[in-house]
Amino acid sequence: MNIFGTIYKVMLIGSSHGNMVGAVIDGVPPNEEISIEQINEDLKRRAPGQSKVTTERKEGDSLIIEAGILNGKTTGEPIVAFVRNRDVDSSYYDEIRDTPRPGHADYPAYVKYKGANDYRGGGRFSGRMTIGLVIAGSIAKQILKRHNVEIIAYTKEIGGIVAEPEVVEENFIFSDENIVRVANRSSIQSIVDAILKAKEEGDSLGGVVECQVMGLPVGVGEPIFDSIESKLAHIAFSIPATKGIEFGSGFRAARMKGSEHNDPYVVEDDKIRTLTNNAGGILGGLSNGMPVVFRIAFKPTSSIKKKQTTINKETGQQVDLKVRGRHDPCIVPRAVPIVANAAAIVMLDLFLKGGFLHRR
Repeated sequence: MNIFGTIYKVMLIGSSHGNMVGAVIDGVPPNEEISIEQINEDLKRRAPGQSKVTTERKEGDSLIIEAGILNGKTTGEPIVAFVRNRDVDSSYYDEIRDTPRPGHADYPAYVKYKGANDYRGGGRFSGRMTIGLVIAGSIAKQILKRHNVEIIAYTKEIGGIVAEPEVVEENFIFSDENIVRVANRSSIQSIVDAILKAKEEGDSLGGVVECQVMGLPVGVGEPIFDSIESKLAHIAFSIPATKGIEFGSGFRAARMKGSEHNDPYVVEDDKIRTLTNNAGGILGGLSNGMPVVFRIAFKPTSSIKKKQTTINKETGQQVDLKVRGRHDPCIVPRAVPIVANAAAIVMLDLFLKGGFLHRR
């Protein structure tokens, strides 16, 4: 229920307004060099309060390692890592405890846990739970990089504005440096304007994050239930606000002919590759040597300032609700590092399961 992975196992701990939030990570190969600075950098990339298009909530999110890393190397024991929740104001959630917010898990969580759930800030259903994914993914990325696997993610679309990535290495790097995380300079201002307009109207926007996993050896993944698609889809829907995922040509494949969709094989620089990548780098659930490409669709942020209709659980009466507090008008820019790090968790687990990376 709270654990993802077969060998590289990640258990998320804590809650949005509790004392801390983080992860317990088991199955980490020993003697791997891990940069705490790099993990903190990844945490900073997903942190709130980064710019005018994100929530004003401020979190230092400084990593605390309780076990599993000693003198800069993994020990082989489970890694216990978390950050403290410091900039917390739970008073508003006490006010709306009986009026579930539209678009949030307040009501089904209340029913499932018989009213005992931590409702503050969404509790376990908050986007803040992704901190554990970022920590575990950062560790996985560092290990994978030593095996020539690189993972990049960027904003592909926000509010219906599509930002096709400019396929130049520096533009992918550039996506980390602009506030909406696109890999297309010409799209930045229009997307920023759209987010700020929605924010001014008390509303929110959704969008799409695209991710590429490059350098995978052929054959990573397992058929049927542990295919690359199955595992990526599983972890994708563990990221709050995810509403869909597609690989390669995705749903466009339904409108193509086989002769258009099949990727012809060629030999370049003594390596077998394909001329196109409609398969998204995956065939039969296994990597085929091309970049694994997938996209995740995120719904608009549920907490908006516009008046919405809900009910009072105690009286059964219909009431109006205006959500207060500090919320992102669009979660997509902050989701970019989460998607990349979640993908790293999957890839390291499949690496270990398939024998591509042996414990030392």
